[in-house]
Amino acid sequence: MRVVNRTRGILLGDKVRTAGTFLSRLAGLLGTAAIAEGEGLWIVPCRSVHTLGMRYPIDVAFLDARGVVVGILEGFPPNRVGRVHRDAMGALELRAGTLAVTGTAPGDRVEFEEGGPA
Repeated sequence: MRVVNRTRGILLGDKVRTAGTFLSRLAGLLGTAAIAEGEGLWIVPCRSVHTLGMRYPIDVAFLDARGVVVGILEGFPPNRVGRVHRDAMGALELRAGTLAVTGTAPGDRVEFEEGGPA
């Protein structure tokens, strides 16, 4: 699916998959070598993330039920545990550097669109 920062009018990812089951949330991005440009993972429900066992840093945007960014982690390094974002409904994990390049910040509104590249 596509994920767009509507506040800034910019694409965050066009190959974002959803982790909505217990097992898919548990696995997350473990076992992947890297996140390619445009890829990401929407973990729902989720209020905190970890990078235990990962080999690369990631960006994370925590979103509330309205799609508003309530917290971010930029370049979150491997083998760390993040804090809990109580207002978050889910976590959008993206390639490190994506949030800085797009200017995504707390208060921005993010939308999910079905589809993506053909």
